[in-house]
Amino acid sequence: MQPPAYAQSPRTFDVTRRYVRFREQRDDGFVEFDFSIGDPALSVELVMPLRDFQSFCRTNHVIYLTRDEGTQLDIDQAKWRYGQPGLSE
Repeated sequence: MQPPAYAQSPRTFDVTRRYVRFREQRDDGFVEFDFSIGDPALSVELVMPLRDFQSFCRTNHVIYLTRDEGTQLDIDQAKWRYGQPGLSE
């Protein structure tokens, strides 16, 4: 698996870069997603109506993470969460 696009350049914290990782569109019309500023590994979970989500993304000029990038984030976080730093896959 190739490193995600956000990880291919030197990791500098750039507050102008905003990331969204889409999680789910619920049956009640709300969207669940993760939002990050500067580093996609540091995020908050948010929920809002679809129309507000779309406006939020436009206003923040977000970079949408792909499924593969999201999976890689999960793998990286599992290394720390489960005490296995250095795990390559």
